[in-house]
Amino acid sequence: LATGPRQNNSIFYEIRTYDIRPSKMKEFLEMVNKCLHFRTAHSELVGFWYTELGAMNKVFHIWKYDNFAHRTAVWQALANDNDWQGKFISAALPLIEKQHNEVAYLVPWCQLGKPPKEGGVYEWVTFQMKPGGPALWGEAFRAAINAHINTGYTRLIGVFHTEYGLLNTVHVLWWNENPDHRAAGRHSAHEDARVVAAVRSSVRFLESQQNVLLIPLQCSPLK
Repeated sequence: LATGPRQNNSIFYEIRTYDIRPSKMKEFLEMVNKCLHFRTAHSELVGFWYTELGAMNKVFHIWKYDNFAHRTAVWQALANDNDWQGKFISAALPLIEKQHNEVAYLVPWCQLGKPPKEGGVYEWVTFQMKPGGPALWGEAFRAAINAHINTGYTRLIGVFHTEYGLLNTVHVLWWNENPDHRAAGRHSAHEDARVVAAVRSSVRFLESQQNVLLIPLQCSPLK
């Protein structure tokens, strides 16, 4: 019931979330910045972030694949990559408490974007929608996203709809210059009648929502 229209290609994104031992967060981030080039030699990294607000001691990273055969080939190559296994995996695994992954597609009306400049912050918003998929809530959800874009205070990076993982989940990635700029923009948006109307229409299909403020790592393509 969760599947619906998606972009007309086989490209998908794997969203990986790791819970890091609190006392080891600094060590883990330093290790990622030092060793991630071994991993990116095999497939494309969209972005790598750690959480600042809304969750603690978590990292998010998004990987792009041409199709499922491509992902299988990449993981086979990684298993045989002595640098990746020996210099990162063996040292990093003891620092990780939990791992979670999802497979998601960009929604058909969204292309993966980039921020206008480096140095901002990202907001990762997870919407758990009612069962039925985009055929039920897609147009109302799109209208709500566009209403926020039209205010001009934030930049949309991507809208992802899950295919594997918790279904009827939509992740929206936003970019803002800084947390205060985001807060001021949100305040103005809440007083904008167009935004209020669009959100009220979309929220009829909403089960829950979670927002997380993300800081990009030095090695992240999206900074």
